[in-house]
Amino acid sequence: MVRMSAEERRESVIRAAISEFARGGYDGTSTEAIARRVGVSQPYLFRLFKNKRELFLAAAQRCLEEMPRAFADALERRPGVTPLEAMAAAYMELIDDRERLLMQMQVYVAVASAEAAGDHEFGEAIRAGWAEIWDQAHIALGGDPGDTTLFMGCGMLINALVALGFPADHRVWAGLNTLGGRAMGEGDSGGGSDSGA
Repeated sequence: MVRMSAEERRESVIRAAISEFARGGYDGTSTEAIARRVGVSQPYLFRLFKNKRELFLAAAQRCLEEMPRAFADALERRPGVTPLEAMAAAYMELIDDRERLLMQMQVYVAVASAEAAGDHEFGEAIRAGWAEIWDQAHIALGGDPGDTTLFMGCGMLINALVALGFPADHRVWAGLNTLGGRAMGEGDSGGGSDSGA
């Protein structure tokens, strides 16, 4: 049996944390469940991450980092389509992994809950990651605030529709296929559209 390095173990803990937090949220997930999923002790887990909050933020930041990477890759790999179509398709591929989508939703809840309790620091790193996604989309879409808002707003609507389980042929998807002309794409992954963000 090959021993994992501390960095490899850290990566496996982050992946396990995403899975557990996606299902149970911040408050409903124990570090014990995450440690058990990875096959380590809680004391070992706390050698890698000093507390549950730090582990949650690492998992949240991992999910946020995946989006700009996916967008950049899509823009490079799909030169024959518009930047909007390339990024939208990449986003739909990302949220085909339901845990990634649910983790994203749990992040919003955790930040809102922390803010309501007076903890404004918790959300700073999350807001910075989200702003990076916004900036990348804004630049790729030609710097038009309206186009960026449309793209990001449609992505949030898609999050809700996919999380709620609306089938691809449901009427609630219809506008996403026609919004902005053909700009929102015509895919069927996870819903009825290829929009994203």
